[in-house]
Amino acid sequence: MTSIDPSLLIANKPSATRTGSSNLGKDEFLKILMTQLQNQDPLNPMEDKEFIAQMAQFSTLEQTTNMASMMEKFINVQNQSDSILKYSEMIGKKVEWKNSEAETGIGIVNSIKKTEAGIMLELDNGKEISSDNIVKVTKTE
Repeated sequence: MTSIDPSLLIANKPSATRTGSSNLGKDEFLKILMTQLQNQDPLNPMEDKEFIAQMAQFSTLEQTTNMASMMEKFINVQNQSDSILKYSEMIGKKVEWKNSEAETGIGIVNSIKKTEAGIMLELDNGKEISSDNIVKVTKTE
């Protein structure tokens, strides 16, 4: 009698694990739709309204994915901690500062510049200070 190799039994096969995202993306959705179209019963094909509904779902999925991607890019730009635009509102304002050597001072911001050290504020007295050293911002009198 011939024996069956135990490695061929389904119970002995390792379960396949899916890598990547658990969300259904547009590529996977399109593959499922194409497989469904290829394997449909030729005597009972998919109705037009079902096909149109699935295509509308695919279009909605693609638009939502694109919108999420654009929102993520927008948020990343807005969250940049060294954005010079964020500090431009300080021009003309009175600032109090304290540096790492415990030096303190007050001045009115004339300009903002981006350097390798970060965002620097140029004050009316000619002093340049880091934006990290600002402790208070007030309106000028």
